[in-house]
Amino acid sequence: MTTTPTSALSQAAADSNAALTTAAAAAARVLPAVSPLTPGAPQPGTIGSAAGFAGAAIASFEGIVPGAIAVLVGADLVQALESSPLGALDLAAAAQPALDAAAAAFGAKVAAARTVPIELAINDLGYPFTMVPLVGDSGSAALLVNDASLATTVHTAPAPAPEPTFTAAPLHQPPSPVAARGMEMLHGVIMDVTVELGRARMSVRELLALSPGTVLELDRAAGSPADLLVNGRLIARGEVVVIDEDFGLRVTEIVDDAAAS
Repeated sequence: MTTTPTSALSQAAADSNAALTTAAAAAARVLPAVSPLTPGAPQPGTIGSAAGFAGAAIASFEGIVPGAIAVLVGADLVQALESSPLGALDLAAAAQPALDAAAAAFGAKVAAARTVPIELAINDLGYPFTMVPLVGDSGSAALLVNDASLATTVHTAPAPAPEPTFTAAPLHQPPSPVAARGMEMLHGVIMDVTVELGRARMSVRELLALSPGTVLELDRAAGSPADLLVNGRLIARGEVVVIDEDFGLRVTEIVDDAAAS
């Protein structure tokens, strides 16, 4: 059976749409949202594709795949990140798992995401591109893929993106309904947590004189609790413990907002 050019083009378009829908579904599963997001029909991107959205995160493909991929989000997520009880959070960090999941569905990987102003998102992504709306009962988002990237990855068998599970820590104070909605959106956001044993002040001369074997005296007595910092903000204190051959922290105190400031 001979395939005509028209049917070949139709099959290529169907393959592209199927790959886009798979990638969008993978991104939707891990993108912070109040209600589950469902991919809509892929559509050609235009200069007005970013209208109605409030934030954008873009990541470039790695390796031989050209172009980039982006996620557009609404004002509800942007506001929730800005007003987080843990301090302002970065949209790029919140969207990174969604971009990673979408790229994995194409059989590819992306570099670290970056936050861009919504009015510059289309130019940064580059034309032509395809957009897949992500629609939920409360709010919406969108996945944008550069067509050059899509053409390179569409024939790669998509690898199913794992569905991560997140357990949200209970809040020690009952939040207001508005705060609860914002916090609900952020439950799946991955954040860097730092444990600090103590600090020291040193002159440039002393720093340049450091060598293997140098002992630094910290501003904390032996046996004092270590600080647990999230996004540079003190949220708890605890005891340093050893778990197998790794260090860990046993939390002994949750620090309220007044004590942390």
